[in-house]
Parts: sequence; C-alpha cells; structure tokens
Amino acid sequence: MDESQLCDFLAARPEAELDYPFGPEAKVYKVKGKLFAIVSVRQQQLQVNLKCDPQQALMLRDIFTAVLPGYHMNKKHWNTVLMDNTLARGEIERMIEHSYGLVVKSLPKSTRSALVAKHGEHILAAAQ
Repeated sequence: MDESQLCDFLAARPEAELDYPFGPEAKVYKVKGKLFAIVSVRQQQLQVNLKCDPQQALMLRDIFTAVLPGYHMNKKHWNTVLMDNTLARGEIERMIEHSYGLVVKSLPKSTRSALVAKHGEHILAAAQ
C-alpha cells in the first residue's frame, strides 16, 4: 500500500477530516476532532500511527516486525506501522478500522450516537 492508497483509505472513513497541526510533514486524520491516524515519512520510510487496544497492540508487535510502539505517542495505546510491504493490505485496513472504531467509541454519547445513526453500527464493529 503506497501513500496515496493509504491516505485514500483513511479519508474514506465516515466523516474523516485531514489536518496538519504538526506541519506539512504529518498528515493527521481525525473524526469529530479526535485523532485516529498520523501519516508521515521518517528516515525515508512511510509510516502510520494508529490507536490500538493495549493487549492487541502488544500482540501485533510480537507478530509483525513492521508494527512498533507508537512513535511520539502513548506507547500503551498507539502503534507505528511501517509501510514496508511486509503486511497484507487487509491487515493494514483492519488496523485502521480498529483505530477509527476506538476513537468513535470514545466520543461523547450524543456525538457517537449521531455518527452511528448516520453511518451504521459497523463503524464501531472493528473496535472490539
């Protein structure tokens, strides 16, 4: 998955917003103002930071060499995924949907309910 494909998939999440609060080198994707992904290039390596359930984060780091503790993030709740072509596209998409679902799940109830009513329960399914 190249940068264009990655960014297209992130932007396709319901009501995803692209922002640049850290400068032009970091593409920050948010839903309702809350961060769910950061895309950047560090040491000539495309990477994406994604929110993750703490137990799942540890498991993914054990299984995949391209999944590391979150760079400049809370390492308990965030992973950095190196886009080095060692992970299947489906696994990357699953991790993105998990991150997005966790963030939606953490939104205030009224905001979350409005998103679910508009886009369906499936936006929370990957957060399990």
